[in-house]
Amino acid sequence: MTTQSINQARPLFALGQTLTTPGALVVMHGIDISPISLLSRHQCGDWGELNEADTQANEIAIKHGLRLFSSYVFDTVKLWVITEADRSATTILLPEEY
Repeated sequence: MTTQSINQARPLFALGQTLTTPGALVVMHGIDISPISLLSRHQCGDWGELNEADTQANEIAIKHGLRLFSSYVFDTVKLWVITEADRSATTILLPEEY
């Protein structure tokens, strides 16, 4: 999470239409994770478990209207959140559904 988003916890970009794949819905229900909580974390700049290069790419993407990517790990389960470059849609999915 960036310093700005930690301090302000405010949305940094529009999500557009929000979508969830069937597999991600099953997993979130099974581990009691709210899609709203993932979308909020993503939109406020908490990118989850990303390396430094991917984190920096997201910071650049916010400024230049590029695709945004987050990866959240819950025990052995990984969920991805991807916002399209044009901000038309944000999707929660399992990596194998990409």
